Amino acid sequence: MTLRAFLVDDEPPAIQRLQRLLHRTDRVTVIGSAIGPEQALVAIPRDPPDVCFLDIHMPRLTGFDLLARLPHPPVVVFTTAHDQYALRAFAANAVDYLLKPIEPECLDRALAKVERLRHPGSARPLDIQGLVRQLAESLRESVPEYPERIASRLGQRICFLDLAQVTHFYAEAKLTLAACASKAYCIDQPVVELERTLNPRKFLRIHRSTLVNVVWIEEIAALPGGALSVRLRDGRRTELVVARDRVQELRKRLGC
Repeated sequence: MTLRAFLVDDEPPAIQRLQRLLHRTDRVTVIGSAIGPEQALVAIPRDPPDVCFLDIHMPRLTGFDLLARLPHPPVVVFTTAHDQYALRAFAANAVDYLLKPIEPECLDRALAKVERLRHPGSARPLDIQGLVRQLAESLRESVPEYPERIASRLGQRICFLDLAQVTHFYAEAKLTLAACASKAYCIDQPVVELERTLNPRKFLRIHRSTLVNVVWIEEIAALPGGALSVRLRDGRRTELVVARDRVQELRKRLGC
């Protein structure tokens, strides 16, 4: 009997890659997914899965926060790009975690653990919510706050751009520009400073003069010499060059 799984991650490429990996195992049926914790809070109680693959770092609510708010939390396998939290504490409570990019052998290990829980006589964690609350507090203390908007100055006027609407930042003629669907806006900070201050899970530097919002990437293509180009899903289908020394990090981020 296959496991029924629900996936939660605020990055669509991460969900897509995990879906492909789970499909190849022939052990899991993905019954649903959510791009963010709010959707999951509604969907999971409505049709409880056997296992939930849950991202930790998400806006507004962390994965720990989400799990703590569920009245009857399912078996959970956490997914994370960071190995700095005490997630191994979950191993003793029959809950596993996977580091991104998720490797097939690690996924098999987690599935085996979930399958053992389904056997008669297997014990479920007695106080999983208490443990989750403790880790949620620890996570909130250690996660830096990233801006959601950025200022653009034009003469004596300053407007504020939602970073979710910025497809990429680029340097041109000694200026830094934030590209949005309608136009490009001048930004005071150079690209190298933006790389340090913006959320690294959202914005990735693909060239010394270009910082891209990975959510807007639609496709990638190989270029001669080992570089790549990315095409954005903006109205202009903008193409950007990925420097050779940035290719591996981009592929890792996109799970390809």
